Amino acid sequence: MRRFRQLAAPILLLLIVVTLFTGCREKQPINIGFIGGISGRVADLGVAGRNGVMLAVEEKNEAGGIHGRPVELLAADDEQNPETAQMVIDRFLKEHIELIIGPMTSSMAMAVMPQINASKAILLSPTVTTTDLQAKDDNFLRVISTTSDYSAKSARFQFEKLGYRTVAAIYDSGNSSYTESWYNGFRNTFEKLGGKVVKTVTFKSSKDATFLQPVREMLSVKPDLILIITNAVDSALICQQIRKLDPKVGIAMSEWASTERFTELGGKATDGVVVAQFLNRNDTSDRYQKFLSAYRKRFSQEPGFAGLAGYDAALVGLDALSRRKPGTSLKDTILRTMKFQGVQQQITIDRFGDADRKTFVTRISNGKYVTVE
Repeated sequence: MRRFRQLAAPILLLLIVVTLFTGCREKQPINIGFIGGISGRVADLGVAGRNGVMLAVEEKNEAGGIHGRPVELLAADDEQNPETAQMVIDRFLKEHIELIIGPMTSSMAMAVMPQINASKAILLSPTVTTTDLQAKDDNFLRVISTTSDYSAKSARFQFEKLGYRTVAAIYDSGNSSYTESWYNGFRNTFEKLGGKVVKTVTFKSSKDATFLQPVREMLSVKPDLILIITNAVDSALICQQIRKLDPKVGIAMSEWASTERFTELGGKATDGVVVAQFLNRNDTSDRYQKFLSAYRKRFSQEPGFAGLAGYDAALVGLDALSRRKPGTSLKDTILRTMKFQGVQQQITIDRFGDADRKTFVTRISNGKYVTVE
């Protein structure tokens, strides 16, 4: 026993020294940030986006991290409030976080861009599509196309495939950087084709917003189609009012609303609604099916377009962090790499940080999004 004790003491000391030495050499985590609306009426978008980023980070860490360093995600709620978003960004910048994924809405991106451009950080957005940030040499990058792609695709489909000639539109002025650029893109394309926007109604999203009167105004001009440009909650409520008054008029909406929350809230009133978006829900590829399975297992819900976009944005950011050479900025690394593999398709990012990716048209049938083009 004495012999064992005499041997045990030096071994224990050696283990302590090795542990301390290893602890001193342990690589510090790489912190990245996420900002999005994870409460309120846009929470479906923000929560799914955050979850997609979280899944990508967890998978990266399981694979060994970045050059042996773990990645730590700091997520914050912008509350869809410019002042809150600015405070979040200020906190991230003080912690020297270089990669910030988000926000999820255009209005929040516009609110924080002065801070981002004055820093060494980049804003890599999963879902911001406003044309106000297009073709600019700034610190904003994205993994999806601008509103001009989605709105034009939608307008052509409504005019050429469905035969609609007159449109009444309603949009949320509270996210005007997105909604107005989407509306203008749709209107320009639709009217060039020979159609006409015969009525436009605006509102500001809030818990007190009601839609019976705006819907009556739009239906009073007897349009072929009603176009809705707002979040999932408001879009669902508007659809319900439309179907109470007119069971046949066509309904189209922007991709902002095309989450599972929309079909859950709107119920049967959402059937037949058409939306142009980058997510192909009919995709049977191994990569997409693997992502779906992992996301469902981790979060017990569907990722939708926001979950996939958050995951794609994280893939781009994490890949760039892995590729970056000493003395090179993260922005330059992304712009020089240019092409990144996303879940469903390759993402090409141009010299201004704008992305190019294919757009699909989907129609809702029995509560499900079905790709039709």
